[in-house]
Amino acid sequence: MAFQPIVNVATREIFAYEALVRGPHEESAAWVFEQVTSENMYHFDQTCRVTAIRLAARLGIETRLSINFLPNAVYEPATCIRTTLKTAQEVGFPLDRLIFEITEHESVLNEARVRRIIDAYRGYGFVTALDDYGAGHSTAGLLLALRPDIVKVDMAVIRGLDQDHWRAALVEHLAQFAAKVGLMVIAEGVETLEEARCLLSLGITHMQGYLFARPAFEALPTVPDDIFAACLKADRGAGAALD
Repeated sequence: MAFQPIVNVATREIFAYEALVRGPHEESAAWVFEQVTSENMYHFDQTCRVTAIRLAARLGIETRLSINFLPNAVYEPATCIRTTLKTAQEVGFPLDRLIFEITEHESVLNEARVRRIIDAYRGYGFVTALDDYGAGHSTAGLLLALRPDIVKVDMAVIRGLDQDHWRAALVEHLAQFAAKVGLMVIAEGVETLEEARCLLSLGITHMQGYLFARPAFEALPTVPDDIFAACLKADRGAGAALD
């Protein structure tokens, strides 16, 4: 596993670390997913959960931990979550600090079943997130069907939004919608100060991306204070870029 921080820029804090699967020699997630088949998907999903929780605990994580899960690999929530609960108990990881991200590597074949999974997870105290919103299989229809606690906006939407009326307007409307329904929005793939400042002006405080830290293999990277300070610094050009 590699870990990348998700930050709350407004409070200058790390909100969570996302666990990102890697190969035994730091091969990419794409390489790992090439090894996953319909026959080993369930075992892979379970192994990722256990590995992420154990490693994060060993590294001394003090924030939330976000773990991707494959919705089509989950059968009965009570059964598939048993190993996760046992692992968290063994390492003393609080259940309310676990976030499960519905990844868009595959389309959700049965939305009603995944919605039941999300509801069951809430019963255990878990938080759920819809990953990569605005790209691939992660659509507005899926958001409305699943109703997670968090929506993570894909980097394809975020990229260059400080210079793009359409992107900025879309994110602004999502922020307004989220405020009305109690949904947290996290912007993914933030790479520039201009993007971060624009997001803040649109009401998005939670972000993830290379601007703050790259994923670190079997380590919990920190975020320099000066990055937070630079994001929060008044930027007179940010508004002008959208005029």
